[in-house]
Amino acid sequence: MTARLGWALADGWTIARRALLHWRMQPGPVIFGWLFPVLMMLMFGALLGGAIEMPSGDSYYELLVPGIFALAMLFGLESTMTAVTTDVDKGITDRFRSLPMSSAAVVLGRCIADLLDSAVTLIVLSGAGLALGWRWHGSAVEAVAAFGLLLALRFALLWIGIFIGLMVKNAQSVMAVQIIVWPIGFLSSAFVATSTMPGWLGAIAQWNPLSATATAARALFGNPDPSAASWIGDHALEAAIIGPLLLTAIFLPLSAIRFRRLSR
Repeated sequence: MTARLGWALADGWTIARRALLHWRMQPGPVIFGWLFPVLMMLMFGALLGGAIEMPSGDSYYELLVPGIFALAMLFGLESTMTAVTTDVDKGITDRFRSLPMSSAAVVLGRCIADLLDSAVTLIVLSGAGLALGWRWHGSAVEAVAAFGLLLALRFALLWIGIFIGLMVKNAQSVMAVQIIVWPIGFLSSAFVATSTMPGWLGAIAQWNPLSATATAARALFGNPDPSAASWIGDHALEAAIIGPLLLTAIFLPLSAIRFRRLSR
């Protein structure tokens, strides 16, 4: 069992290195992916910052930056879907499956590469947030825990992206799925407190896993979150842990089953 796990990790790292080599050879799309959330932060900070009153005179960026952190984890779903679908469409995945390598290596390598990409995204966003005036007010351990929750959300969304990427027929089909990502991202507490929304809409937004992670991250960073009082809001930390675990428990096995059924 240990030997098989080591074999899978070694092969997975080989596949991940392939993605990293693509970064070096084609850095433009990768760098744009890191900077796009920064653009969102600047744009919404400038558009909404003057209109939203924060408690105790806090900067709007105190609310916005953790929300953009969580939103960036969701936006990474699109790149995962596209990469997986492109490899399947071009027959690259079938070539990997024909090699004497672990059957889990292809999806594991994609996970490793995309998690590294998301970690760099968070570093870039943190630097931009600090330059704009955002600060965390808790301990270093709490800040690390907040970033851990964000990466846990990304890990769960990775498996959704892999599953969808294995299900659709070609890269063009991914465009239809990408349209759904934006409403999910905006129907959350990423940009505004749910207390400012109509009651029914605020309730939906609070139960969005993105909101749970954003709210929990704000609490760990010591940033304000004047959302409406609710059960899910009071248990955001637990929801930010349980939600990704449930998504992973559902979509990881589905992805594995779908991967084994390719070309059958």
